[in-house]
Amino acid sequence: MKINTSDEAKDMVIGVKGTPARDEFEFELQLDILGEMLKSVRKERNLTQEELGKLVGVQKSQISKLEKNASNVTIHTVLKVFTALRAKVNFKVSLMDNEMNIS
Repeated sequence: MKINTSDEAKDMVIGVKGTPARDEFEFELQLDILGEMLKSVRKERNLTQEELGKLVGVQKSQISKLEKNASNVTIHTVLKVFTALRAKVNFKVSLMDNEMNIS
């Protein structure tokens, strides 16, 4: 019986990198990670969702939604949340075979 790596399993089940299905999967995964990062930093700062919401100017429910699923959020809102958490945000943009980092 052959044992596959996680990348090989994703290639077989979801599709290889560069295919629409794989791109969507990777994008959704990154959004999930973003939500987890928001939650982790909020807890590290000892803030409740309600307290963070007041700092950002949104309801507690909006913070909860961000932490659970960041797919329906604007970059502006994400930046406001991380600014309220006093956290630095870096974006990594990949262009073909080149990388450009924006701080």
